[in-house]
Amino acid sequence: MEEPVCAQKFPYALELDAGDYYWCACGRSANQPFCDGSHKETSFTPVKLTLNEKTKVWLCGCKRSGKQPHCDGTHKQLPD
Repeated sequence: MEEPVCAQKFPYALELDAGDYYWCACGRSANQPFCDGSHKETSFTPVKLTLNEKTKVWLCGCKRSGKQPHCDGTHKQLPD
């Protein structure tokens, strides 16, 4: 099974306006934590995040969260 690229070992803390966002699941996007289409050469697909109001979110940077696109602390268990 293909492993995602770890973009960073901590979450992206962002305050986002209402709307639809596409979180990068492959880790290859140059527009982290959002998708830029780089996954097209992989088996990954972006994860849609819909916000109904302006919200502070912590999006996974290591790409291994069990609660994608949100951080669940998995990055703390990755080797250095």
